[in-house]
Amino acid sequence: MGCGTSLTKPEVETRAEAFPGRDSVALGDTSTPKRMSRLASREFETAAKEAAREASTSVGPNNSTADIPVQKLVLERVCSSVRDEWHADAVDDLGKQLRLSIVVFGASGDLAKKKTYPALYELFKKGFLPRRVQIVGYARSKMCSQELRDRLRNYLEKDCECAEQFLNCCSYMPGEYDASEDYERLGASLQSWEATMCMGARGGGSGGVAPLPSGPRLGRLFYLALPPSVYPQVCENIKIHCSVLYRSSGSGSFGRATVAEVPGRVRLPPATEGSFVRLILEKPFGHDLQSSEVLAQQIGSFWPEEQLYRIDHYLGKELVQNLLMLRFANPIFGAFFNRHYISNIQITFKEPFGTEGRGGYFDQYGIIRDVIQNHLVQVLALLTMEAPVSLHPDDIRDEKVKVLRCIAPVGVADSVLGQYVADKGQPGYLDDPTVPPGSRTPTFAAVRLLVRNERWDGVPIVIKAGKALNERLAAVRIQLRTPAASIFGSLEHMRNELVIRFQPGEAIYAKMVVKKPGLEMDYEMSELDLSYPERYKGIVIPDAYERLILDCIRGDQQHFVRRDELRAAWAIFTPLLHAVDAGAVQIHPYPYGSRGPAAVDPFITESGYARTDYTWQQHHTTSPHTTTTINNNNNSTNCPGAGGNAGNGKLPQAGKL
Repeated sequence: MGCGTSLTKPEVETRAEAFPGRDSVALGDTSTPKRMSRLASREFETAAKEAAREASTSVGPNNSTADIPVQKLVLERVCSSVRDEWHADAVDDLGKQLRLSIVVFGASGDLAKKKTYPALYELFKKGFLPRRVQIVGYARSKMCSQELRDRLRNYLEKDCECAEQFLNCCSYMPGEYDASEDYERLGASLQSWEATMCMGARGGGSGGVAPLPSGPRLGRLFYLALPPSVYPQVCENIKIHCSVLYRSSGSGSFGRATVAEVPGRVRLPPATEGSFVRLILEKPFGHDLQSSEVLAQQIGSFWPEEQLYRIDHYLGKELVQNLLMLRFANPIFGAFFNRHYISNIQITFKEPFGTEGRGGYFDQYGIIRDVIQNHLVQVLALLTMEAPVSLHPDDIRDEKVKVLRCIAPVGVADSVLGQYVADKGQPGYLDDPTVPPGSRTPTFAAVRLLVRNERWDGVPIVIKAGKALNERLAAVRIQLRTPAASIFGSLEHMRNELVIRFQPGEAIYAKMVVKKPGLEMDYEMSELDLSYPERYKGIVIPDAYERLILDCIRGDQQHFVRRDELRAAWAIFTPLLHAVDAGAVQIHPYPYGSRGPAAVDPFITESGYARTDYTWQQHHTTSPHTTTTINNNNNSTNCPGAGGNAGNGKLPQAGKL
């Protein structure tokens, strides 16, 4: 491109080759281009601006500036967006470049040893953690690193060399959550390890070894497996004492302009571009809308939103992550996702056990705060949102926020609440010694929501969740309307349904009406079935925590909850929660091991759900040629793949670190 000239057509074609997949713009023609799309390349935008500026100061034959209107038009349509150029870190690149420190706060607690550390171990075993990694446990318990390793060993594979290698990467540092001197020790320890890891490859940091010439890429990931009440003080101390990678240049959390001096070692260059400090925050995020906002404001005063990863493990489940693909990559399903075809939606979560000694914790929250407000509302948002502009995390989260803001707050009349009582030798909720006497905390809730927008107006969405029920189940059931003026007679009890089962035995299947084989024109319900244990034999479905921790390391916030999304979710349930806390809502008793309160059946029927008679031929599982007849009451185990063997085999290798 010559100075003082506009882009010619051959040059545009060259640009198109440099940026494949982008729509080209005809700049050589002085007429208005027929195709004009938004171009995201910063390089292209810069070139166009330069050409327009030069053209505006150049005078052609007869003082003509015919190209200027075209250039102005181009500039009006060209919009640089960091979202368009964003991509998560490739796992292979991370393995070669990154020196990663993972700090697990609350390392001595149940969540850390049962979920966090086992997920980190699986990532380590499968090669998805960088080669240069350390995992530091931090908690108030007084113990040494070896004691932590001994505790963790019970939750990892037995007699496994890989488990021992992982444990060798783990250390422990006791400290208080409000003592600045303890955080200073932690920060100094992290920096010392990073200095050692950033030395040249020869000799691993011994005297006389040259540092990396261009500066290391460093990462610090702080996992807060802690009660939210201590989040503000922990976040503040991390910011003050543990957020600086080498020496700060006065702007941001990473040193870029100065050279760090590590006592006893050579001078090291500052952390390179792409270094990061990130925080993973466990739920619950507050108690209601007001407390959530206060907590978010306190944390936000120390950390910007792009460094916060509010984790909800439900967003890491395989079938939840499949919702976007199911809806927006398949017109066969996406076309009927609206009020014209769908009668109602049921989102169900059932556990076959009670609080089992954890009633003291559960009683502070109840089933709505513990499961519905976070886990199941995330599923609802993915089911009902509009198609995002791109797969950029904020484009997806923008659409989730939009649809949640269309949902009116739940009223008392739109809910059924319950609490389980003793039955068949099993204790009731109030029999748990950790539960306060006379507690009215619900262990079961069914709430009816309405999305007030053009796509979903008038479609009832019922979310149900409960403990001490008759089975383990997490599923979505999308029931379509009955065909109008059916030539086959009433099909009210044979409605089409799309069922997405998250657990147990992941599956997606569509219930449909088919003709029975034979001479008569008779019909029955059958299914189009995708049972994951059968279709993907030998494939391990990663645990949700594995997936989400890896997403955090890669810088992908798609499956993490943003602050405005959290606010919108709390706004839906806070009025009902306040009514429950004030004792203004009836709590229905239901027997341990039952389907829930008796009042829930008419509530679901009023919401438009019609039970269907459904026979499933179980011809491809461990019991061949077995027929199971099911009256589908929306609480049955009628999903192919239930109790399947998902989890056997090997993880597909998309790349190793």
